[in-house]
Amino acid sequence: MSSGIEHEDRFRRIYASNFQPLLAYALRRAAQPEDAADVVAETFLVAWRRTNEMPADAEVKLWLYGVARRVLANHHRTGLRRERLGERLRYRLRDAVAADPGSEVPERLAIQAALARLGELDREVLTLTIWEGLEPREVAVVLRVDPAVVRTRLSRARARLRDLIRDDLAPPGHVLDVLTAPAPTEGR
Repeated sequence: MSSGIEHEDRFRRIYASNFQPLLAYALRRAAQPEDAADVVAETFLVAWRRTNEMPADAEVKLWLYGVARRVLANHHRTGLRRERLGERLRYRLRDAVAADPGSEVPERLAIQAALARLGELDREVLTLTIWEGLEPREVAVVLRVDPAVVRTRLSRARARLRDLIRDDLAPPGHVLDVLTAPAPTEGR
């Protein structure tokens, strides 16, 4: 039982005599005071867990500085990873944020109504090609039909949909992106 008490007493002495110097060390190197406090707390957590590995009292301060240095390095790497991740997320969000979705409602309703008036195969060919980005040969595999059938159906379905939507939308001559999206090219 005395080794546990001795362990705690030694740790308390080391903590009391090294807390301020380690905090000053971390404050000079961390971007924020809160980060410095975290570095010191983690340094002493490592010291607590590795008390048996700590050198004699005369050398313990240097050992703690070494631990704090590695903790700071990890903290900086983590911060850089967090910044990079945040930047990637901001970039994706910026790309994902569109105009007011309410402004697209009339067009969406017109497209849905026009698609509902097409035959099932024509509707599938169009949606798989335009919305899912599949090439006609890939659509043919999905639908289990010949690629030539898909190309013919796609051309006819686009023309039919264009005619159906033209009747439903104002102003006249308005062409939606879904109709003008380039047809995927494929090697033959």
